[in-house]
Amino acid sequence: MNQNANTPYRILIVEDDLASRSLLSSYLSKEGYSVSETEQADDLSTRVQNERIDLVLLDINLPGKDGLTLTRELRSVSSVGIILVTSKGDEIDRIVGLELGADDYVSKPFNPRELLVRAKNLLWRVRDSQQARASENSNSQQWLFEGWSLNANKRLLTDPQGVSERLPEGEFKLLSCLLATPGAILSRDQLMDAIHDREWTPNDRSVDVMVGRLRRKLGDNPANPHFILTAHGAGYMFAGEVS
Repeated sequence: MNQNANTPYRILIVEDDLASRSLLSSYLSKEGYSVSETEQADDLSTRVQNERIDLVLLDINLPGKDGLTLTRELRSVSSVGIILVTSKGDEIDRIVGLELGADDYVSKPFNPRELLVRAKNLLWRVRDSQQARASENSNSQQWLFEGWSLNANKRLLTDPQGVSERLPEGEFKLLSCLLATPGAILSRDQLMDAIHDREWTPNDRSVDVMVGRLRRKLGDNPANPHFILTAHGAGYMFAGEVS
């Protein structure tokens, strides 16, 4: 179950019910996982990145941002494993959660042995995906465009003044896809396929959200962008000079 001999997988439990949270934490800790917990997680994306979380057990019914909102936000920037914890009658919410990017779900009251199997299987898939991406990045390149650079190994975007910022995975994949085909119009379907390792739905707007974030980081005026242009009804195109 360990990533290597000394590093256990890190699991974050987001659950507002103390009894359920304690049960999950106790059971997973006994299995050798590194477990942290919280009753709400409006800052979930930041916490997952800072704590290098491998798997999130996420209750759908939370105070503040609900589990579905958190799933959508987290999936737009991270490939971390997500298992939703739902009530027995939340079938519609489970389906919506899977459409938004959750990997699996368990229903309360859950069988701890079943939960453990689902967690182990998902963590193996996450590990394999991470290793595949690491292999790709080891052979990847650095894009240069009009004083800017994007280092594919470290996902570092550096501006003409030399200030660097590490991009979230989703934004990096989107920008690198555009940089790989400058001057070509890429449809939302093509871009979604490039940034997601899992199924997505036609009403998923994460591409548009990430384009907006990238434009701000690149200093692009949304009303008259220089780098990332919108081809209305078709998709997006990178218009800068790439070397």
